[in-house]
Amino acid sequence: MLVCPLDYRYGRDEVKAIFSEESKLRYMLEVELALLRAHASVGNVPSQCVETVSSKISQVRLNRVKEIEGEIKHDVMAVVKALSELCGECGKYIHLGATSNDIIDTATALQLKKFLEILEEDLEELEDTLAELARKHRDTVMLGRTHGQAAVPITFGLKMAVFLAEILRHHEHLRELRKRVLVGKMMGAVGTGAALGKEALKIQDRVMEYLGLNVEESPTQIVARDRYVELVSYLAGIATTLEKFATEIRNLQRSEIGEVQESFDIKKQVGSSTMAHKKNPITAENICGLARIIRGFIIPMHESAILWHERDLTNSSAERFIVPHTCILVDDILQKSVRLFRNLQVNADTMLRNLKAHEEVMAEAIIMYLVSKGWGRQEAHEAVRRVAMKSGSFRENLLRDEQLAPLLRDKIDELLDPINYVGVAGDIVDAILQKLKNMRE
Repeated sequence: MLVCPLDYRYGRDEVKAIFSEESKLRYMLEVELALLRAHASVGNVPSQCVETVSSKISQVRLNRVKEIEGEIKHDVMAVVKALSELCGECGKYIHLGATSNDIIDTATALQLKKFLEILEEDLEELEDTLAELARKHRDTVMLGRTHGQAAVPITFGLKMAVFLAEILRHHEHLRELRKRVLVGKMMGAVGTGAALGKEALKIQDRVMEYLGLNVEESPTQIVARDRYVELVSYLAGIATTLEKFATEIRNLQRSEIGEVQESFDIKKQVGSSTMAHKKNPITAENICGLARIIRGFIIPMHESAILWHERDLTNSSAERFIVPHTCILVDDILQKSVRLFRNLQVNADTMLRNLKAHEEVMAEAIIMYLVSKGWGRQEAHEAVRRVAMKSGSFRENLLRDEQLAPLLRDKIDELLDPINYVGVAGDIVDAILQKLKNMRE
């Protein structure tokens, strides 16, 4: 019986596979083998046992591990026993000097290593998609809005470049956090390495070298949980960014705005069970909903970092939910964001029509023109504000104003044309696109 929506509705198979029971077992076995190999490298165990155990790893079955766990009530020792029983005399060297979380946390780091590779690919896909929109619509003028109200002109290309810049910051952060998150430990029950003997540090270093991980420099029984806090907070930050993007699309798709349209298959897709005309932004809404679930894991992850002494078990059950769910869902909404923007319908004509329906947004342009003619900034602002507050056509009210009309009459078309008032938006777009190019080189 399936209960969790990850099992039947959300997430990609390739990411869910990383966090599956079978994959977690394989990663744990990989860590056990690396530990045995490190012991052999310093002469603690017979070198031939590395080959023996390595040949038996693939024969360990999840159902056998579960059978043993049902008897002994310990997950890691069940793995150790399932492997040991296949390895004859060499089985006695498996898990030598280790504690359970040496294996669990190091295996988790291997899972995260694979996941972060996929996450980087996701970010690159979204970057390319946003860059294409920014490039294509570099000069597509539209209404800028603040407080939900008409503000001044902007370009859709700039809006997309702003989104791109935020994703680039997440990408930079990803490259930086790897060294802090992709960390394993092999220092035993309280972090002293006592059971590993005098070569403990060398053994730990070699295990992590074999596995391609960094070493926890301050171990207790576990890898320090501030690392997991950073990871989950980082993933929640990406989720927040994507929800912001999706919310913008939802707003711009509102019936009374209609400046963009989420892809909709008009031949087959149903928007509503009763309202046959509906074309709802369901992908954008789905992104928003799942982003909130991801952020919901921030508090339990922070609380899981607060443990008694060198460790208690309160983090374990929580992290079984937190780590896979945040990773799987972030990948899910990143992929949905790629599809959302890749297939986005941009209604440039509607953008221009909406903008021209609000000529009052050119009030700032009028102010700046008056200043260029010698007016004081405050004086110009008050004169234009007084006209803008009147009902009716902004253009006509300007041309009726005894003070302003003589100065504006010959320039009114130019001053009220929004295409002439997007500042250096194009240059900003170009600079962000160049930053993307530089990151890829």
